[in-house]
Amino acid sequence: MIEEWLSTYGYLAILIITFLEGESIVILAGIAAYQGILNLEAVIACAVFGSFCGDQFYYTIGRRYGTPLLKRWPGLAGKIDWAFRLVRNYEVLFILSFRFIYGVRNVSPFVIAMSGVPRLKFMGLNLIAATLWALAFTFGGYFFGKALEKVMGEHQMKALAVLAIFAAAVAIFTLWRKRRGSKTTAVVDPNTEKNGNPAE
Repeated sequence: MIEEWLSTYGYLAILIITFLEGESIVILAGIAAYQGILNLEAVIACAVFGSFCGDQFYYTIGRRYGTPLLKRWPGLAGKIDWAFRLVRNYEVLFILSFRFIYGVRNVSPFVIAMSGVPRLKFMGLNLIAATLWALAFTFGGYFFGKALEKVMGEHQMKALAVLAIFAAAVAIFTLWRKRRGSKTTAVVDPNTEKNGNPAE
């Protein structure tokens, strides 16, 4: 059953969940690729595309709404300030690595946009970063699948089912968290004055 579900909906799930965040689904897909359920190259391509598009979307929102939007999330002030310091001091390195930095992953595209990083520059670096991220987690899952086969033997599909449930739970929680945040965030007027416009 899990094999049928993954082979039918796996690539779509990767695209949707990596648009939001999605390390767990990429690891799971890497395991499925090792077992021959999914195609390894297609998994990587979907992960790159979903992650790239997601962060380009958040970057665009950051350019459009800027500071007023982030001020709606006072609980993230510490993470936002930290992200601003990182992008100010290590711009290129930060853009390439923020997906791997716990605590600033979600706010980074907004902060990068508000810091004045030009759109085309971010797009190029974001594509490189999304590719590195997808390769790291896909192959991490792939080699974990190899180890899982040695440890679990004929029970590896049961283990894969458990991991799939875990990945689904993480995805649902992520959606709930983002939806909850949007409900507590008032709609921002696009004409609201922003603190500086990013360079084109």
